[in-house]
Amino acid sequence: MNDASAAAAAGHGRLALPTLFRPWAWRLSAGAAPYVLLAPAMLVLAGVLLYPLASLLALSFQHYGLRQLIAHSGEWVGLDNYTTVLRDGFFWKVVLRSTAFAAVNVALTMVVGTLMALLLERVHRPVRVLLTAGLVLVWATPVVVAVDLWQWMFDFEFGVMNWLLTHLGIGNYIHHNWFANPLEGFAVITVVVVWGALPFVVITLSAGLSQVPRDLIEAAEVDGANPLHVFWFVVAPILRPVFVILATLSTIWDFKVFDQVWIMLNQRPAADYFLLGIYSFSESFRVTQYGLGAALAVILVLLLAIAWLSSCS
Repeated sequence: MNDASAAAAAGHGRLALPTLFRPWAWRLSAGAAPYVLLAPAMLVLAGVLLYPLASLLALSFQHYGLRQLIAHSGEWVGLDNYTTVLRDGFFWKVVLRSTAFAAVNVALTMVVGTLMALLLERVHRPVRVLLTAGLVLVWATPVVVAVDLWQWMFDFEFGVMNWLLTHLGIGNYIHHNWFANPLEGFAVITVVVVWGALPFVVITLSAGLSQVPRDLIEAAEVDGANPLHVFWFVVAPILRPVFVILATLSTIWDFKVFDQVWIMLNQRPAADYFLLGIYSFSESFRVTQYGLGAALAVILVLLLAIAWLSSCS
């Protein structure tokens, strides 16, 4: 009898040991599951992004002109490219211009996009579906095609805008060149950039607004809050994560605007229209200083990373 009890106790001990460690193993597998699921995507991103970034970084430390391009071998110059860029007064003008341009575009995109999303919530369902379909079509239009259409609309000789403004009696805009003055030119480019960015912002905010509890809005209205207070104190705090994401993406996109400027100015932008992307491209492919262009591109990446970190803080 004692032997049977001892055997049963021994068997119970053999079964209890794996059970003791089972919660720890389960917690380990549950904690590692997100990383395992993200691993394939991270590997693809690493292969697509890390190698080009590493090559760009290596190129930024070299003197790589036309002769080096033919010889397929650059001359290592260390930080000389960065020193040349950072000591150039024109570079800082371009940085300030790019920062101001991005700030204006992001602000307009967020304000206009928020107003449009709020208006979509107040129209009938068929109208909302129609407007949303129009926004999707705008979003799906290739950038080159859209900018070409805007370029035709603001053409100094055959532009629709010149004809329309003249016939509305606003002024004499016959043969008016919008890009002779950089301030007017950037205003036109801002219209194009904001127009292209609105669909994503409006559709995303509309989806966020649909998740705001109606009980909170009705309670605020019963307490006497006007529509502005309802949005500012009830809706906006709930949508804050959405606003942060949209503002961050808009900042990144507007800092590296290239196509709109390049196409609107017929691939010959003057120095007054240089943004960081245009400046980097010009140094690389027009002046054939690929090392300097790479250094400018690396600085642009760092500026975008700083903008992203500041928006997340």
